[in-house]
Amino acid sequence: MSSLRYYYLCNAGYPNGEGFLTPYRGQRYHLSDWNDGRLPRTAWEFYNYKHSSARNAIEQYFGLLKGRWAILRGKSFYPVKIQCRIIAACALIHNHIRREMPIDPLDVGMQEANLLLDELDGERITHIESTDEWTNWRDTLAHEMFTTWRSSRNNH
Repeated sequence: MSSLRYYYLCNAGYPNGEGFLTPYRGQRYHLSDWNDGRLPRTAWEFYNYKHSSARNAIEQYFGLLKGRWAILRGKSFYPVKIQCRIIAACALIHNHIRREMPIDPLDVGMQEANLLLDELDGERITHIESTDEWTNWRDTLAHEMFTTWRSSRNNH
């Protein structure tokens, strides 16, 4: 498990299976669910908050990329490996523009996301099953994140 370098951050419509990291169902998830100022009470709530925050940042970043690069707006018929290279190239050029141009008209207030895309190999995914290994890993991750967060709050 620890040798896996990549996974998809998915919504609850996906099973929590190999390569797919999903939120906990039945727990607060969307960022709007946290507008009431209540802090997470459990590891599952904290994990879902962080999961939602990460997905939100990624979606905003891809929105910026799609706004700038027409090739990313429609269906792609390139092989997955080439699609990943196109996305990485667009992200690199976008980041270069952001460094050279202090005010970017496409920036809608999002802080610059640091999204590094390595070359990915892979075939088309047609089926995903939940696995105990991934569920246990997600549980461990949630508990470690929550414990670290709580101890950092107690130390201040």
